[in-house]
Amino acid sequence: MTSGDRYKMLGTDSLAVVQSPIGMGRHIQGNKNNNAMKRSSLPRWIWLLPLLPLLLGLLLDQSESRLQHVLRLNLFDQYQRWYPRDYTPSPVSIIDIDEESLARVGQWPWPRSVMADLLEKLGANGAAVVGFDVMFSEPDRTSSKSSGAASTDHDRQLANRLAQTNAVVGFALERMLTPASSVKVPLVKANIRYSNEPQSRWLHSFATAIPSLPVIESAATGNGALTFVPEGDGIVRRVPLVLQVGNTPVPTLAGESLRLALGAKKVTLVGELPDAGLQSIRLDDLTIPVTPEGEVWVHYTQRTPARYVPVWQVLQNKLSPDRLAGHIVLVGSSAQGLMDLRFSPFGLIPGVEISAQVIEQTLLGHFIQRPTWTSGAELLALGIGSLVIGFLALRTRALAAAATCTFLVAGIFYGGWFAFTRHGILIDSASPAIGTIFSFVLCSLAHHFASERDQRWIKAAFSRYISPNRVAHLVEDPKAMELGGRRQECSFVFTDLANFTQLMEGMDPAQAVSLLNAYLDGMIAIAFRHEGTLDRIVGDAIAIMFSAPVQQTDHRQRALTCALEMDRFATGYANHLQEQGIAFGITRIGIHSGEVIVGNFGGTTMFDYRALGDPVNTASRLESLNKHLGTHVCVSGATLAGCPDAVVRPIGRIVLKGKTQAIEVFEPCNTPPDGNYLAAYDAMRNQCPEALQLFEQLANSNPTDPLVTLHRNRLAAGELGDTIVMIDK
Repeated sequence: MTSGDRYKMLGTDSLAVVQSPIGMGRHIQGNKNNNAMKRSSLPRWIWLLPLLPLLLGLLLDQSESRLQHVLRLNLFDQYQRWYPRDYTPSPVSIIDIDEESLARVGQWPWPRSVMADLLEKLGANGAAVVGFDVMFSEPDRTSSKSSGAASTDHDRQLANRLAQTNAVVGFALERMLTPASSVKVPLVKANIRYSNEPQSRWLHSFATAIPSLPVIESAATGNGALTFVPEGDGIVRRVPLVLQVGNTPVPTLAGESLRLALGAKKVTLVGELPDAGLQSIRLDDLTIPVTPEGEVWVHYTQRTPARYVPVWQVLQNKLSPDRLAGHIVLVGSSAQGLMDLRFSPFGLIPGVEISAQVIEQTLLGHFIQRPTWTSGAELLALGIGSLVIGFLALRTRALAAAATCTFLVAGIFYGGWFAFTRHGILIDSASPAIGTIFSFVLCSLAHHFASERDQRWIKAAFSRYISPNRVAHLVEDPKAMELGGRRQECSFVFTDLANFTQLMEGMDPAQAVSLLNAYLDGMIAIAFRHEGTLDRIVGDAIAIMFSAPVQQTDHRQRALTCALEMDRFATGYANHLQEQGIAFGITRIGIHSGEVIVGNFGGTTMFDYRALGDPVNTASRLESLNKHLGTHVCVSGATLAGCPDAVVRPIGRIVLKGKTQAIEVFEPCNTPPDGNYLAAYDAMRNQCPEALQLFEQLANSNPTDPLVTLHRNRLAAGELGDTIVMIDK
């Protein structure tokens, strides 16, 4: 049976040819001792990756990370910008020392007599409590204009008015003592006590105070701190109702104003759990939820002019009689020159407004809180999000994991938003959302790298079944898997091993297969080295294709160079085995080029990438032609057209069986062909009478040359010219 027959029929020799499951080529079944490649899979440690964001979240939570703290507060600010507290008219007003009041009354500081007059008019307008967000720590200098003895008259005047009014004066606090200062504790008018064990270490602590003048401080009904404790970015988000000087708890302006307005006899600092900070502050029957540090979260409204009353209107009796009736009024300044502006989530606002908004919230019972359980809820959300999306990212397609991640992150943010808008609870959605995204990115990258490793494994594995260039082409262009073909110029190399079937019959099959595998391995490696595509292996025959699937402009030269290297390897391999007494046969090679249709042929269940056309069959016939000519390699003129430097000698114009037209066939040579042979061949081609004599002379000088013997015998039999008509395949 010829190699052409074997090309058409599968499974006719010692090794079976089996269609691969995805139709991209054929693989050898035979020696089970071939090196097996184990399929890549995700390593076990990679399943621990979803735990990493959770562990990182726990670490950041325990270490109170600055970054996490900033992200959390910025999220809370954004909540407020999107959903500010609606302003509800309440008995809280700000008596504003604004720019117009300064223009009407005069430059600040005003005489204390003006402040006493203001206090009198506020009382006349029905103010329930007056809180001064103004310091009275130094004597009134305007009193010194009368006489030295009268230097405290204005201060005394204000003190007398304070004694007749429900009013709160203020003091400032400092965290550090200066060399010129000493520890000063303000006069505490409130009855402050702890419900259980003191939680003093949780309160914001200060070293000393800058109180009001003793005459003013002692005359006032209440005394409160004017100090805020902003965050690191300067934004005031929480306002303490209680602070601490040394070991003494002291109220703030907002807390003291509320106490007086409610008529509370005592202020109870409630800390139910040991060393867990405060949970609430009670003003008799009113319970105010606070942070462990005794602070109230401020839910700001937008700037509301209705809350403000300019001082000049009070001093000039321009108010309606009931405008301030029953109100807690705070006297403070919005004038930029007085530098009492603070940062809020909405930008700069007067400091007095922050205290006013805290009092408003408390009277309305509107609180935003961050309970202790929120940290656990955030870690739970982080754990669920990171684990769910992490395992999905490791197991599923990227699009499905990304969609799930988007859904989870949206759900986490919505949960935080819902808790804030419906229940006034501040939950940090940013940390679990970022952790979930981090888990998705981390696990997706791990999955991607594992997939790339699998692709490399698949590429390496299938490169053992089909050509590496075919594998690379499919990986880079998956559309190449579609059924169909295209016309293309290609070159083909067919090889066949002579008498291998007889060799197998005379030796142990395992040994025969081992010899064949080593032979095929060397031959295919050469083909791959020249970037040829392994079309198929049929028994001991090999078909190699060039310029498909990737086009190669030099495919003819590649095919010839590849075939010559194959011939050298096969000859050396056979000689080596023959020296050991193993009758390993010669390898016959045929090379031809032409236009074929290349592509995927078959059906949706199974298909094969191959070339269809007469040049394929011609290359197979040229391989078989060697058996009749006694040569090892036959190459067609169509291939040599692209090999200008090829060293060959002409064989003849061959009419293959079943064909009507002859093709030029040549034999490659290791050295330039003998000039006498070329002269004899020219004479034969031109049908010169001396051609027979020339070939007889060549046969006498080189009796082992198969082509010389062939042409001498043809001419002796009466044939003319160089055309040879084959009657066998």
